[in-house]
Formats: sequence, structure tokens, C-alpha cells
Amino acid sequence: MKINNYGTSGINPYKQQMNKLNQQKNINKQNDKVEISATAKELQQVSSVEKDRQKKVEQLKIQVENGQYKVDPQAVAKGISKFYFGK
Repeated sequence: MKINNYGTSGINPYKQQMNKLNQQKNINKQNDKVEISATAKELQQVSSVEKDRQKKVEQLKIQVENGQYKVDPQAVAKGISKFYFGK
């Protein structure tokens, strides 16, 4: 038995459906946007608290390097006790 190519030979029957899907995808595409809230913008800025903290750290570094920094053992013990026991 011999079967010849009959009818729509070489044509993809799904091609028309694929073209429709591609067109719909192109229509539904939207540009992405990023919006940063005012709160997030504030958080990005260096706050005055951060500046004060940085100054204090610099002063402590200088004191440690010069040998002028003294630790108060009573205050350290109270802080540890308060942290762990809440007293």
C-alpha cells in the first residue's frame, strides 16, 4: 500500500494557535516599575543617631589606642546581671 502526502503536507496545525498565544503575550506585557516609599528613603539616609554613634566609637578607639580607656568592672557586672536576670 502506498500513502502519498495528502492535504496539508508540511503545515503545522498548531502554528496558528501558537501565533495567537504569542500575540496575546506581547499585548499583556507591561513595563515593570519600582517605587520606593518615603519611609524607605528615610532609612537610606544616615540618621543623626548613627552619626553620634560613629563619633563615640571613634573617640573610644582613640582612648583605647592611647591607653586612656578604663573599664569600670562594677558597671560591667551590673549590666551583665541586668541582661540575664532582669534585675
